[in-house]
Amino acid sequence: MPEELTRRAAAIAAGDTSWQIPEARPAATVVLLRNTEAGLSTYLMRRTSTMAFAAGMHVFPGGRIDAADFDSSVDVRGDINAARMTADDRLGRALIIGAVREVFEETGVLLAVDEDGRWPDIDDQWDADRRVIEQSSATMGGVLARRGLHIDTAHLPLWSHWITPEVEERRYDVRFFAAVVPDNHIVRDVSGEADHVRWVTPVEGLEEFSRGQMAMLPPTVATLRELNALSTAENLSIHAADRTVQPLMPRARLAADSTLVWELINASSDEVVWSMSDAPAGSESRGIHS
Repeated sequence: MPEELTRRAAAIAAGDTSWQIPEARPAATVVLLRNTEAGLSTYLMRRTSTMAFAAGMHVFPGGRIDAADFDSSVDVRGDINAARMTADDRLGRALIIGAVREVFEETGVLLAVDEDGRWPDIDDQWDADRRVIEQSSATMGGVLARRGLHIDTAHLPLWSHWITPEVEERRYDVRFFAAVVPDNHIVRDVSGEADHVRWVTPVEGLEEFSRGQMAMLPPTVATLRELNALSTAENLSIHAADRTVQPLMPRARLAADSTLVWELINASSDEVVWSMSDAPAGSESRGIHS
């Protein structure tokens, strides 16, 4: 973690209120999964070095929730357990919509089905629809309706919930969802926000991270470790439903000897979930420019 942010963490831990903690804005990300010859794999995007948040970091597709994601005209069916997302019903629904929208904008994969539960076929209008939604989130409901599609929450289970530390200049309150890529959809780099994309197995990603070859944010690393428990993509829904999801946020405290100790807390209750062996690696908001 940059020295400036470490000093800021120590000041906050000591009770200094001079730092105005930025609000954590709602966001959603999706862990895309598929079975490959190498085993269960997930899709990672390396954000360009010019991005304002997490520059140069490998991340899952996703982004912040827009006002249009609260549009009641978007057809969403299935259970929305907003309480499990630590959200109210309105925000819970918007998080689902925003997650589907972001994946479509960034990868060309549309996680929506027809009345018979079938994934849509790619047609000549596909990219045009993606660009329309990318230019205006408010068009999402209309595109789905014209195609006879709706969002089925069963295909997008909640995986985890992470919040950017209070010391960062830009903060997001991110719900992580997971989804198996439809067989007839090809994941493509169409976002303009990445300079490199790839499919990796959890083991490959973690090994490259440990060797310093793949920069990642702590939630990404934690997710790859958790994915090791999945043998195939078909286990996703059951495994996701059995998980305990709580809003996790790194926070520092001063130990008796005045050293800084980092802990992962439940941001709703301030309870310590577990002690961290080290400070968060780098800065989420500054990315490789830490």
